[in-house]
Amino acid sequence: MDAAPFPVGRPRRLRRTAALRDLVAQTRLHPRDLVLPMFLKEGLAEAAPISSMPGVLQHSRESLRKAAAEAVHAGIGGLMLFGVPTAKDAVGSGASDPDGILNVAIRDVVSEVGDATVVMADLCLDEFTDHGHCGVLREDGAVDNDATLVRYAEMGLAQSEAGAHMLGLSGMMDGQVGFVRSALDKAGHTDTALLAYAAKYTSAFYGPFRDAVESSLQGDRRTYQQDPRGLDEALREVELDIAEGADLVMVKPALPYLDVLRRVADVSALAGVPVAAYQVSGELAMAEAAFANGWLDRERTVLETLTSIRRAGAGVILTYWAVEAARLLRAQDGERA
Repeated sequence: MDAAPFPVGRPRRLRRTAALRDLVAQTRLHPRDLVLPMFLKEGLAEAAPISSMPGVLQHSRESLRKAAAEAVHAGIGGLMLFGVPTAKDAVGSGASDPDGILNVAIRDVVSEVGDATVVMADLCLDEFTDHGHCGVLREDGAVDNDATLVRYAEMGLAQSEAGAHMLGLSGMMDGQVGFVRSALDKAGHTDTALLAYAAKYTSAFYGPFRDAVESSLQGDRRTYQQDPRGLDEALREVELDIAEGADLVMVKPALPYLDVLRRVADVSALAGVPVAAYQVSGELAMAEAAFANGWLDRERTVLETLTSIRRAGAGVILTYWAVEAARLLRAQDGERA
C-alpha cells in the first residue's frame, strides 16, 4: 500500500481528550497573569455598583480591603487602584495629597495584603481635575505637557511614599516615564517600578470607566492619546518608554488592538521588557450585556477573551474579571488533578 501523502489525522489525534489538549496547549493562562482594577470612592459607607459595569463596584475603605484580600486569596498577580475624590480642581491637587483618596487606598491595601500581590496605582490626573483632562491646561485649553510632568512627578512621589509597588503612567504625556523615574530615583524610591501605558488609544471603549471614576471630561483626548488608525506610532512610543526606563509597557484597549499587542510584544522582547494589556470597561460591558441576554456562554467567553490577549503577547492582563477568571482556572486545574 502506498504511504499517505501527508500525516492524516495527526492534528485531530492531539485534540481527542482534554488531557491531550492540555498537554500540547501553546498558550497557557494562569491567575498570576491577571491584575484587578479597583475603585475607592471618597466618603462611601459601603460599596456601590457601577451601572454600566455589571459586577464592578466603587468601594468604601472597608470593602476595598476585604475585596483586595479576596483577590489575593484567588491567586491573582496584582491590583490596580483608582481613586474617586469628592473635590476636584484645575491641577488635580488631590492626586498628590498624602491624604487624598488614592493614596489612602494604597496605604489601606498595602496594609491589608503587604507583598502578597503587586499593588499598583494609576498615575494620571483625570480623576482629580475639574476639567477631566489628564494634565494641567494652558489658557487656550490645551494640555501643557511640561507642567503636567511636574504634577506627575509629585503624584508619583506621593504614591511611592504611600507604599505602591508599581505606578501606572497612563496620562500619555511626552517624556512622562523618564521624568517620573528621575524624580523617584532622586528621592530614593529606586525600587518603585513603572508600568508605562505606552500604546494607549483614543477609544470608544472607555465610556463605562468614566462612569466608574465620575469623570468631568468635556471634549476628548485625541491630542495626546493615540489615533486608532496608527500602528507605527505605538511602536515608537514603546521604544521611547523603554529607553526612558519603563519596567513594563502596556497596550490599551486589548481586544480591538491585538495586532498592535503582537507587534509591541515583539519589540519589547528585544529589550527584555514584559508587556501588559488592559481589557477595558467597554469590553466588559459588551460581554456582560450579551451574558444578560443569554447570547454568550459566560465562562467560555471570559477565558477565551483573556486567552486571546495572552496569545497575542501579553504576559500581564488587567481585567475586571480577574478574580472570576482566576477561580475558573483553579477549578479547571482541580478537575484535571
